Amino acid sequence: MIISDKPVIKAKQTRTHAYKIWLESQGKYVIGEGSATLLQTIDEVGSITKAAKKLKISYKYAWDQIAEMEKAIGDKILTTTIGGKTGGGSILTDAAKKMLHEYNRTKRYVESMLADSELWEAVGLKLSARNRFKGIVNHVDKGPVTASVKIEVKSPITITAVITKEAAEELNIKPGDAVEAVVKATEVMIAKE
Repeated sequence: MIISDKPVIKAKQTRTHAYKIWLESQGKYVIGEGSATLLQTIDEVGSITKAAKKLKISYKYAWDQIAEMEKAIGDKILTTTIGGKTGGGSILTDAAKKMLHEYNRTKRYVESMLADSELWEAVGLKLSARNRFKGIVNHVDKGPVTASVKIEVKSPITITAVITKEAAEELNIKPGDAVEAVVKATEVMIAKE
């Protein structure tokens, strides 16, 4: 199987869902929501025909998806048996199980991140309370490229943030403004409501 240890994870916003996830290998689509659902259903019912009926897709479409995945990873997705008195069937190969597991693991990870209100705001990352300090600006020193903003926080300490001059002007920061000092690793950013 060609899926690397670090598969490419793609996500985009869609109209009906907040996001859409798929995995690629060497620039080729490998698995997404539809093909993952197909594999999961085949695993549950033990047949491509039954899975296609359950998902209300054509048998040919189901086979086309399987062929596309097999081509992308260079390995078989299903082991099939021909019908007869006992009927035919399909089971997922180890490669398919690994691929499905990786997709579901990635999907759960992304879903847990998106569901965590501590992490996200409407436009992007929401910062946790432990790295935010509300305070009042007591001094702004604008240089040619950066501006130094001194913030007196509720605890008896003052935090100095070095931001671009443009950011200071865009936020219209002046002494007496209520702001939040946002600590990010080795730097302090400023947020203003």
